[in-house]
Amino acid sequence: MIELTKFVDLASERLGGRTIDANDEFFAPKSNLLKPSKPVFVEGKFTSRGKWMDGWETRRRRTPGCDWCIVRLGLPGIIRCVVVDTTHFKGNYPAQFSLDALDLGGGPPYANERSNLQAAENSWIELLPETALVGDAQNEFSAPSQGRFTHVRLKIYPDGGVARLRIHGEVVPDLSRLKRPEIDLANIVNGGRILESSDEFFGVPMNLLLPGRGRNMADGWETRRRRGPGHDWTIVQLGIPGRIRQVEVDTAYFKGNFPESCSIDACYAAGNVAPITNRSRRWKELLANAKLKADSRHIFREQLVDLGPLTHVRFHIYPDGGVSRLRVFGEPAPESRSVAPLNDLPEEEARETLLDCCGSSSWAEQMLRLRPFVGMEELLKAADRAWSSLEEKDWLEAFRHHPPIGGRQAVVKQTPTARRWSAGEQLRAQSASARVRAQLAEANRAYYAKFGSVFLICAAGKSAEEILNSLRQRLAHDAATELRIAAEEQRKITRLRLEKLFSS
Repeated sequence: MIELTKFVDLASERLGGRTIDANDEFFAPKSNLLKPSKPVFVEGKFTSRGKWMDGWETRRRRTPGCDWCIVRLGLPGIIRCVVVDTTHFKGNYPAQFSLDALDLGGGPPYANERSNLQAAENSWIELLPETALVGDAQNEFSAPSQGRFTHVRLKIYPDGGVARLRIHGEVVPDLSRLKRPEIDLANIVNGGRILESSDEFFGVPMNLLLPGRGRNMADGWETRRRRGPGHDWTIVQLGIPGRIRQVEVDTAYFKGNFPESCSIDACYAAGNVAPITNRSRRWKELLANAKLKADSRHIFREQLVDLGPLTHVRFHIYPDGGVSRLRVFGEPAPESRSVAPLNDLPEEEARETLLDCCGSSSWAEQMLRLRPFVGMEELLKAADRAWSSLEEKDWLEAFRHHPPIGGRQAVVKQTPTARRWSAGEQLRAQSASARVRAQLAEANRAYYAKFGSVFLICAAGKSAEEILNSLRQRLAHDAATELRIAAEEQRKITRLRLEKLFSS
């Protein structure tokens, strides 16, 4: 199963998560679902409606259907794991549950949230299908990655009670709100996350990246007492690549157990070509060993080495102990300027530009909501996530914006830019011999007759003969297999065209 301590609870009440609506909460209110504390049971405690329960509990359903509750994520993001906690619900837990998810764009607070949710009723994506639950247990489920979401809808079948709901995942920040020249690149709110640590016996390192100062000694990262050589460390992936200007190490509430000193290494690893581990050779010293004090905020600025743009930091504490917060302030990486033209375009012009790259209007709308992008890597990742979240009809819409291989006219009229790109991608096919072009045209007609859409392949760099061979091989596929292959080819084409936007 997923290591939950490596991911943030996107629905956390502390981070702004809220229960928005529910069809029923007769025995216990929906707001209990997101309480940060563990569920409790009080023997003999009753309300005017029945037994007091620490969770969300609906009345007994006497008609077909299910009960549901809508939750606003405090931090929009990619959902990796869901925990449906039925602790203390034994004879009254739901038999099954399912989970839907929705992206309203942007981030909280949402204007006209309830009315927008109602308008988007048909846009919910089923993240987890109807699945059996166990009573009085923490039911943990891995979630398929389907892009960025802002809301989830928990359905319980047919009724009953759930103590807590946890939605663990990776934050996808609303970059349009990051206006200051220096921001906390490691903060959870900005997408920072923990990759690895030497020890987390008393407190998880994810606490280091939480917003605000620590509330007590439990609200930080604390390791066990070290009885041998060595020291403790944790690796942080910055939410936004950038040039680090200031680091803050806060030991609030750690008095007899703070580390004697600390140091920080850092590295740049765009695209995560190789996993960043403690033993990676990429690390360079950002902050030399520095003394720490009990229950204090330590600011390091002049002591930092300018290593240029960075994506990861490795925080060392000597030899062990507890730290409340780690702040890594800096400027977004210089390469972010490379995508500034797209970030700065008026919405309608940006939409047309994106549609030149991919003809799906749903994909273009998702990308518009995610602006501004920090850099090319972040732009391409967002493009892939948006494409993977689409439905078959959206894929087919994008396919119609391409002319058949060897042809010049798409079903949907292309802009001059899109026509130029299509011609360049098919250059070798267009210059093939008359015999090969005729064979391509015949195979294209057979493909369209079988699948009802244009044959799609990322043709850049491929000869007409290579394309023709691929076309003939793919004619043997069933419709479902071929659709998935064509969608992957469209994803490749989209990435190439996004890169072309900023190469000239």
